[in-house]
Amino acid sequence: MYTLLLVDDEEDVIEVIARKVKWEELGFSVIGHATNGYKALEMLEEAQPDVVMTDIKMPYMDGLELCGHIKEEYPATKILLFTGFDDFEYAKEAVHLEIEEYILKPLNLAEITKVFERLRQKLDQERNEKRNTDLLRKYYAESLPLLQANFYSTLVEGRIPEEELQRYMSDYQISFEGPLYCCIVVHTSASQVPAGMDIRLLSVSVDRQAGEELQKNWRAKRFTYLGETIMITQLENEDEISELTDECDRFCKYIDHVMGAKITVGIGQVCDSVSELAKSYQTAKEAVSYRVLYGSNQAINLHEIAPQRKIMTDTNDISGLSNIFKMICLGTESDIEKAVGNYTKQKFMAFDSLEKYHVAVMELISELYHFMTNNELDVTKVSGGTSTLYNEISNFEPQVLEKWLLKTALMLHDDMADARYHSKKSLIDQAKEYVQQNYRKEELGLDDICRELGVSNSYFSSMFKKETGKSFVGYLTDYRMEKAARMLVETAEKSYMIAKSVGYSDPNYFSYVFKRNYGVSPSKYRTEYAQN
Repeated sequence: MYTLLLVDDEEDVIEVIARKVKWEELGFSVIGHATNGYKALEMLEEAQPDVVMTDIKMPYMDGLELCGHIKEEYPATKILLFTGFDDFEYAKEAVHLEIEEYILKPLNLAEITKVFERLRQKLDQERNEKRNTDLLRKYYAESLPLLQANFYSTLVEGRIPEEELQRYMSDYQISFEGPLYCCIVVHTSASQVPAGMDIRLLSVSVDRQAGEELQKNWRAKRFTYLGETIMITQLENEDEISELTDECDRFCKYIDHVMGAKITVGIGQVCDSVSELAKSYQTAKEAVSYRVLYGSNQAINLHEIAPQRKIMTDTNDISGLSNIFKMICLGTESDIEKAVGNYTKQKFMAFDSLEKYHVAVMELISELYHFMTNNELDVTKVSGGTSTLYNEISNFEPQVLEKWLLKTALMLHDDMADARYHSKKSLIDQAKEYVQQNYRKEELGLDDICRELGVSNSYFSSMFKKETGKSFVGYLTDYRMEKAARMLVETAEKSYMIAKSVGYSDPNYFSYVFKRNYGVSPSKYRTEYAQN
């Protein structure tokens, strides 16, 4: 079933369309309706329907303005425009909006059916092209030239000497304009694969879509490595990292909607030299690993979720210290206990000399302090300085050392969780304070608050909704309405002046929003309060 959103200020028209058209037979499901453009945009953000069918003439925001927003923010959504004869020529002038169909009022059931039959065929064709196994196999054989792919993978692994970079780039006809660079890692879940789909072909399809949706906008070099799509993006300035994160987050939602695949995009740190891309790649990989905490089907920017984190050396060694540190950041208590057990068994249970045992203790203390410093954890929680700690634990028997290390690791695990919580809480508190200081500005919106806080829209929206139970726009609206309600009962100010003072230049739209929130118009609210 393809999803459909109906938009018309005449609710009886919407009800007739929803009731009389045999949507299921046509392959469509009506997910809701909106009576104006603003409400439609709110529903689009939440539902992202395949098709929007809208009238032109509506209050507050007309259909053509709505279409402009849809094409800019949801380019995959198809648009059907229905309108009266007088507006038809006006509507046709908006060819740059790429409207799928124009339907004249009064609406005719047979015509609507034919229009949606054509649209269903077009949507089916587009979706089949994305899923067609033969096309995927052909595309797999026509992937990037081997030499370039080898160069990119070797580059992000940090195995190309800086003095040899230009020679390789010249030989392989590769250019980087910069001035800034950022690695992103696109990880496709192998455990949540649509029925009947081969994971290898699914990964190829995701890779292809990444090329179509992201590569051009970010002047990216794209290649596959270790079963993941890697993209080296090029930025004009550091502020673009938030825009990149948002676009990658929308891409995750798009892939889930179209293919049913669950992907995670890790955003690495920004660097100003091609030779530093290995650092960006490592942080992008680490960001992907945080999906165990934040969930898949989204973009994760490590700088946003844990701004103090430094690069965590990648390793497949499940018995080393790095694995303990990884479990402290991402694992459960049982994961930490297992990692500590593996480490102490390997390091401290089989020494044939006291000197080697003491060297291993010194290594443990040094790496532990390094980890805590990198993550801005309180090193005073580990007793004394390095020399004091060494004197304390160097005489521990291996079993006692294991218990001490487990206790310390669990403490650091709790500290990391607290740091993440307070980081989120601080972000939400700053956003609320910003609303309190700026709610009077009519243009205040999600972009403004994210620019002020230096985070992406996707991350902020997700955190704000999770912590407050409301979208940011919903919270802002409620706050403005609370202020307006107080002014209505505490002052004699005219309604249009109150509207302007809480960020609404259109008094009619202010009245509409107020009534939606409180069930009565502003004037009636004031009258009822006075009577009580």
